[in-house]
Amino acid sequence: MTLRIDRVVTSGTFSLDGGTWDVDNNIWVVGDDSEAVIIDAAHDAAPILAAVDGRKVVAIVLTHAHNDHIGVAPELAEATGAPILLHAADEMLWEQTHPGVPHGDLVDGQTIEVGGESLEVINTPGHSPGSCVIWSPSAKVLFSGDTLFQGGPGATGRSFSSFDDIIASIRDRILVLDDDTRVCTGHGDETTVGAEAGDLDEWIRRGN
Repeated sequence: MTLRIDRVVTSGTFSLDGGTWDVDNNIWVVGDDSEAVIIDAAHDAAPILAAVDGRKVVAIVLTHAHNDHIGVAPELAEATGAPILLHAADEMLWEQTHPGVPHGDLVDGQTIEVGGESLEVINTPGHSPGSCVIWSPSAKVLFSGDTLFQGGPGATGRSFSSFDDIIASIRDRILVLDDDTRVCTGHGDETTVGAEAGDLDEWIRRGN
């Protein structure tokens, strides 16, 4: 069975530590023609629900809890009846945007079944403590959130982030995957593991 992957791009703002930036976010709707998982919940629910197109939503999976990735999660949950799943280490960030709103937990090694496929949760702290990537072994696709982009790691210059941790996460949890693994990112263009694997030493040299 082929994993169906629909990309939705929404625009809005990201705010943290007193600053606000304009951003375009990727949301990934993953599954088959009957079921889907929504990966991230950025800015505007309507185009995300349009991509769902009436399918049963198994879960709304949040790669991390920066406000630009979680803003419409409660709205999507209400519209679809699906649970919101977020790693517990990002609870302090979740509370900044959705205080008191309950959600389920993502756990390292957890599997999420959708459309006859298994998605694996891999905790990759660094961009935030609870950052996770979502891995489809059968399709060889990684949904990397803000942990890995085309050209380098996610930003680590803000609260609750760590450059050393994100480098360790990428080295030990992502670059061990096959070079032809497709990497679907939280912002911008996708890449592959192989395209990024040779640049780790340069990332460390320049720091972040």
